[in-house]
Amino acid sequence: MRIIHSAAELRSVLQDSKSASLVTTMGNLHAGHLSLIQRAAEYGRPVVASIFVNRLQFAPHEDFSQYPRTLGRDCDMLRGAGCDFVFAPREQEMYPQTQEYRLQPPSALADRFEGHFRPGFFVGVCTVVLKLFNIVRPRIAVFGKKDYQQLLLVRGMVEQLALPIEIVGSDTVREVDGLALSSRNIYLSSTERIESVQLHTVLQRIAEAVRTGHLDYPVLETSALNSLQARGWSVDYVAIRRRADLDDPAGSRALVVLAAAKLGVTRLIDNIEI
Repeated sequence: MRIIHSAAELRSVLQDSKSASLVTTMGNLHAGHLSLIQRAAEYGRPVVASIFVNRLQFAPHEDFSQYPRTLGRDCDMLRGAGCDFVFAPREQEMYPQTQEYRLQPPSALADRFEGHFRPGFFVGVCTVVLKLFNIVRPRIAVFGKKDYQQLLLVRGMVEQLALPIEIVGSDTVREVDGLALSSRNIYLSSTERIESVQLHTVLQRIAEAVRTGHLDYPVLETSALNSLQARGWSVDYVAIRRRADLDDPAGSRALVVLAAAKLGVTRLIDNIEI
């Protein structure tokens, strides 16, 4: 596995490749990220993983400087997962000038749910992902379904900008008790870790209720929200939506239920396709 810090060097290495696959990350990796690497290898090689903590997607109140930087450990994990190249640019490499040109995703999708609670987040995500796509020029890019809204926005960006890239969504990797793997899980106390599985549990209940014919979605959402709040969670949203665009689910059979809530100081997100 080769570690590269320069966009020019990576372009040179990949110039003859027509089947590269890409997994974008901010580092601090876990088994969920490694599953994306393994999925990417099924579609094409070389497999490129990017590790870049993207300042543009951090709000002023979010501590960009405190995000864990664990490049050595991450590279060891990627090497074991079969990654071929790690692109780990320094900030000056990605943003040699102030990034004044930014990609504005459609507000109908980007400004709800995660975008509502983290204004500007998806502008930062789409801008850096587009930049990475232009540097790596992959044929395939794999994104985890845990960040469901992000997956839809990246897929839409690729379609509308006519990029020759196939976006693959990979299933969420979970602990044995159902907790979705996340870099944020390390911030949970031992007591909170036990409680954290409840987020997935309430989503499972909603999914089962819908599958068995319960179509009063607002009642299901409110019940789940109240259940979590009663257990001490601070809930941002619990929502049943259409998979295609996270819009009104009425009349659709392809649904997803999404949730975001804070347990102590740790904000967790999860979803289940129905």
